[in-house]
Amino acid sequence: MLYLLQYMSNAYGPFRMAGSHLILLCMGTLLSACLVFYFLPRLWDRLPRDRGKSLTPDGDRSKGKPTGAGIILFVLILPVLFLVLPIIPSGVETAGGAASLSAIFSTVKDYIVHHEKWFLLINRQWMIVLCMVFAMYVGFLDDKASTAWNRRRKLFFDVLISVVAAMVLCRFQSMELWLPFFKGTFVVSWWQYVAIGTIVMIITVNSTNCSDGVDGLAGSLTLVSLSAMGAILYGVVGHEVVANYLLIPHTPDGARWAILCGVVSGALAGYLWYNAEPSSVLMGDAGSRPLGLLVGVMVMASGNPFLVFVVAPIVVINGGTGILKLLMLKLFAKMGFDISKDSAGAGGKKKSDIVRIANKIRFPLHDHFRQKGWSRSQILVRFMLVQMLVMPLLILFVLKVR
Repeated sequence: MLYLLQYMSNAYGPFRMAGSHLILLCMGTLLSACLVFYFLPRLWDRLPRDRGKSLTPDGDRSKGKPTGAGIILFVLILPVLFLVLPIIPSGVETAGGAASLSAIFSTVKDYIVHHEKWFLLINRQWMIVLCMVFAMYVGFLDDKASTAWNRRRKLFFDVLISVVAAMVLCRFQSMELWLPFFKGTFVVSWWQYVAIGTIVMIITVNSTNCSDGVDGLAGSLTLVSLSAMGAILYGVVGHEVVANYLLIPHTPDGARWAILCGVVSGALAGYLWYNAEPSSVLMGDAGSRPLGLLVGVMVMASGNPFLVFVVAPIVVINGGTGILKLLMLKLFAKMGFDISKDSAGAGGKKKSDIVRIANKIRFPLHDHFRQKGWSRSQILVRFMLVQMLVMPLLILFVLKVR
């Protein structure tokens, strides 16, 4: 709503600042952090209680704590987004020289009446917010259920939400992608884009969810990832001069995506104040799934799906490799190999060296290091340090070596 002040006041005086995406980004980040910091401890008694994790080391430590805090985060985020995230569809302001609200509404009306592809006026940022709210609600249902949902049920909703989000991003239009090591760009059809986007989002959703086993780990790593994506979307792909210099497709609404990153990052900062070891509250699936979805959406909005391995390398390695191990073991089992943890093959079956190595490593990877004697605080700090040190190098590598 603040974005409209620049038109309602005829761009007079300080109201012109309402049109600055940077100011809206900073304001939204600070406001969401303050709201979550103040209201979260006053509301978490209404949340369901964690069931504990019997299959993980020290899994009973979280038992009985308030979980599903993601629903509180999004309840507090939404009014902030209404304030700072532009409602006017991207590009409408400049269409036909629109410089006032009446001119903007007239442009939208003419486009809807005379253009068959009226859906191109859909505000993608707000549609993604709705997808995140749905992912949050699905996760909250799992958090408060007496018995945890099975993998197939979760995967069904993950695929459904990811497909819808990818369709929102491309709006059934061909999309331009850029990749590492290639100077040019690639145009893919909308259905190819949806397929790629769905895979990326499923990876980020499940990797973030699997990383939510150590106090502060998933939230901290996601905060770093969203901060990096916000900087890339605002200052690289969203900046026409910088994008042209780096031979990257320019994203006109990159600053809008950065605002969404900033608001959610601020809320995460407020949440982490209480989720630090020893935690007082847990985000649950109601928080980890929409946050993972947002990371995947930001990666696809940047135009380079491989950025998921750049801005969230530790998240993907920590959680995503567990999924890869499970699929690999199932494949080896179908090929006739023994996948048990016994050193010798059972029942005369062959034993693969790859299977032996995989069985020695526990996933998510933070569980493996806990078994090795690392404390929760050590895991959090060391994982954060590795991601923060590796990520800038990977970003420069991907942007410049093309």
